[in-house]
Amino acid sequence: MPRAFAIVPAAGHSVRMGQPKLLMPLAGRPLIEHTLEAWRQGGMDRIVVVVRPGDSALAAAIRSLAVANIDVVQPPSDPPDMKASVQAALQHIADRYTPASDDVFLVAPADIPRLSSQIISQLVSESIQRPGKIVVPTVGGRRGHPVLFPWTLAESIYALPAAEGLSVVVDRGPTDRVACDLLARGSQQPFADIDTPEEYRRQTGE
Repeated sequence: MPRAFAIVPAAGHSVRMGQPKLLMPLAGRPLIEHTLEAWRQGGMDRIVVVVRPGDSALAAAIRSLAVANIDVVQPPSDPPDMKASVQAALQHIADRYTPASDDVFLVAPADIPRLSSQIISQLVSESIQRPGKIVVPTVGGRRGHPVLFPWTLAESIYALPAAEGLSVVVDRGPTDRVACDLLARGSQQPFADIDTPEEYRRQTGE
C-alpha cells in the first residue's frame, strides 16, 4: 500500500499578523493544532512540520501533542520561502523513510485551520486511481488545499529555480482536479488561511 506523507510548512515569521499566528488560540486550541488534527484524521502515514530553527515555542507546542507520527524538522537556517520548507521536508522524508515511487506527499500551508480531513482522505483515495498524477481539490471550481504529488515529482521540486514555486510544478502537470464540493458542504471555508488580524477575527467570529 502506498504511503502518504503530509508536509506542513510552518517556518514563516507572521509579519502581517504581528505575532506568532500558529500559536494563537482558535476554539480553545492553538491554530496549528487544528491543522495537524486534520492531517492526522486524514490518515497520513507521517506528518512532517518544518519550523524555523529559532522558533522553540512552536516546536515545543507541536511536540507536546505527543502524536507518534509527527516529525518536527528545523533546518540549520531559516527557510526563505515555502518552497525551501517543502524541500527541507522532502529531504527529511527521503533520508529517513526511503519513499517508493508509488508513495505520495501532500502539501498545504500551516495556517488553514479549517483544513478538511475528508478532502485529505479523498485525495489519497483518488491518487490510487490516478498513479503519477498531481491531484488538486476544488470547491466551487476554485483550486485549494492540500495538493497531492506523486513521490516521483520530488526531484522536480528540488530542481526549481529561485524564481519559481510549487505552482509551476502543478501547472506543468500531469494534474487532475477533483471536485470536493460535497465534502466541503457545511464546513467553514476549508481553503481559507489566516494572514492578518482581520482574517483571524473572521475565523474566530469576533
